[in-house]
Amino acid sequence: MLVQVEYKGVQKWVRLPVTDDCYDYLKFIQEVHAKFNLTSEVCVELKDSSGVDVDPDIFDELLRSSTVSFKVVTEHTEAPVDESEVTDASFSSEDGSSLSSASSSATVITENTKAQRRRLIEGPPDSKMAKDIVYVALHQKPGGEDVLKEYNKTKSLSDPTRKKLVNILVADMIESHGRVPPVGVRITYALGIVTLFPNLKDNASPTGYEHYSDPQSGQGYLAYRLKTVQRNTASNFRRTSESAHQCGPKTLRQTETSDQLFGDDCTEAISIMKHSSNPEVIKEKMKATFQHRQKLLHDLEQSSFILDHFPRFLDTPGLIEQDFIRLFGEDISGKFIARWPTFYKPRVITVSKSLRQSSHLDELLSAQEESGEYEWDRDLAAILLLVHLLPPTAKGKRQGKISAPEAADRVVKFMKTAVAAFDELFKAHFVFAVSYDATLLNFYTFIQTTVYGIDVATAKESPRVKEIRVRINNI
Repeated sequence: MLVQVEYKGVQKWVRLPVTDDCYDYLKFIQEVHAKFNLTSEVCVELKDSSGVDVDPDIFDELLRSSTVSFKVVTEHTEAPVDESEVTDASFSSEDGSSLSSASSSATVITENTKAQRRRLIEGPPDSKMAKDIVYVALHQKPGGEDVLKEYNKTKSLSDPTRKKLVNILVADMIESHGRVPPVGVRITYALGIVTLFPNLKDNASPTGYEHYSDPQSGQGYLAYRLKTVQRNTASNFRRTSESAHQCGPKTLRQTETSDQLFGDDCTEAISIMKHSSNPEVIKEKMKATFQHRQKLLHDLEQSSFILDHFPRFLDTPGLIEQDFIRLFGEDISGKFIARWPTFYKPRVITVSKSLRQSSHLDELLSAQEESGEYEWDRDLAAILLLVHLLPPTAKGKRQGKISAPEAADRVVKFMKTAVAAFDELFKAHFVFAVSYDATLLNFYTFIQTTVYGIDVATAKESPRVKEIRVRINNI
């Protein structure tokens, strides 16, 4: 694919390099340097015709959705860039065929000019300015007053009102900054949301607004809405973004190895525990072979035979707990049992009452009113309410989305004794390095990061997980 680039009145076609099915920003800049024989000291940056930056993360999307042309201005050029001189140009394939789309234009300018124009939207985020932007947008757009009134009354936002908030702000963002707003603009709006509505801030994340806009992963409610708008206005195009690393049960973790057995000593210990009837001997040998077991679990050819090597998992209570403590320590291991009944359970029940009612949801809420002899039912019902708060999502084109009751069945069928059973069920994922059920990913990720506190800063969390954490913590 080729695109027109102008430098000092000379126009040339420059090739658009493609890497992993995306137009490569850095390689394109190198192509521009090579085509015009520019030295490495010349800064080549992109802006659209309105002076808004075209950052590397939206370079591919802009090229696919708009007809663009570029202009190169070196740092030695003193005259200001006349953006009116930049004309529209169509992409052309090497065989001369034209791929035209919505009209737009972009300009390549120097770092000095770029720095002067991006202070407002990409300097250190100004929380007061961000708050004012969101406040004004809500007052000017239809439905904005409803958002403000609900928050003032409840100190929270229901799902429909949160969607209304996001739709209003994305419309305002596009109106002011174009269909592909720079990252800095998205961050400003996200910061404005949690500054104007402090109870919506996620105190467990680095900035508190990642569930609205996360520049590292490209996720968040604002980002999702923007992609929906872009998908609806740019036919047959979908941008593939690099996802953040998902820390979870299959992650190989560093542990202490000083008391571990290796080689023949390890083989002997495995043989002893297989034939021993003494629980203390079994636990001791399991401790000493933990590192060897971790190696097998992360070996694709050996992981499926782990219970053949260590069959005492099946008949010796406490072995899953022992390995989990080895991975994360006693403090993390005890968090669910200690905090779910007194902290999370009543808050999950409270938040669930705001959901759209269904027969299954009504049954779970009704279980909380039963007498004391049904304590197990109440504990289990509260856990399943969390499935309704974090409903299943479809993964992949061929896998349909299942209902919350169906997802609840996938949890229940493994459980025999409520809270303690679920505690062991969750820990088994890590002890055996088994991925979460794909449709319950949000549910288990919430338990992992919010309740147990595992991989809080590194696990990939959906905006919904972060939002439910905010709601529960602010009750």
